[in-house]
Amino acid sequence: MEFFWATPPVTRTLVATSVIMSALAHFGTIDIMKTIFIPEYIFTYRMVPQVWRLATSFLLTGPSFGILMDPYFLYTYSLALEKSGSKFRTSSDYSVFIVFVWAIIMPLAGLWLGWPFLMSSFLMALAYTYAQEDPNRQVNYFIVTLSAKYIIYAQLIVTCIATGGYYHAFVQATGIPAAHLYLFLTKYWPEYGGGTHWIFTPNFLRQYLDAPAGTGVNRGAGTAFPARNAGGAQAGRGGGWTSAFSAGGGTWNQRGPGRRLGD
Repeated sequence: MEFFWATPPVTRTLVATSVIMSALAHFGTIDIMKTIFIPEYIFTYRMVPQVWRLATSFLLTGPSFGILMDPYFLYTYSLALEKSGSKFRTSSDYSVFIVFVWAIIMPLAGLWLGWPFLMSSFLMALAYTYAQEDPNRQVNYFIVTLSAKYIIYAQLIVTCIATGGYYHAFVQATGIPAAHLYLFLTKYWPEYGGGTHWIFTPNFLRQYLDAPAGTGVNRGAGTAFPARNAGGAQAGRGGGWTSAFSAGGGTWNQRGPGRRLGD
């Protein structure tokens, strides 16, 4: 239990849900047809929409050997991204990434290609993002050691061999454009293209998933401290340093005129 609660919140929720639900589904305790992506049961006006499929279809593992390997890769990639990934400052930012890639994979793999099991695409999105952190890092993939940038190709090759065709690899590959689009909209376009950063993290996710302001969170590059809520430090962003002391109130609560270096 200590190990479980020490795992970041998003990763432990994904892995625990995937393991429990997949075990129940593959051993016949629950109907597997109630968990997969079937558009007619989700986007419908003739019955109550079964909206849980929007999440369960991404967390249902493959049968037999997949019950072990899919959660393993989910834990490995997700933990590395949530805990040490440079692209996600907090768990709430990482949760937005997951919702975004699900929203892109769904129309590609689920609607366009008509495949109801979407976990392989989700794992590919995680692997692609994981590889972007350090493309030349050496990682183990089964019994082979290779650079992180080749993980996605190794996964596609294994899928082709295991399924005997290219269709499942094509479905799996839909995770690549989903993950790349997120990186483009949050990094490349705002930083290098001068565009607007359209993807943001809602405050309710920050309050629910992130540590309180001022609490250190261990990450790969050191200890991160979550920002304060609006009205605190973030409220003054872009307006200069607070530099005038109020004698009556006894607090620093105004902005000074600013001084040019050397004046």
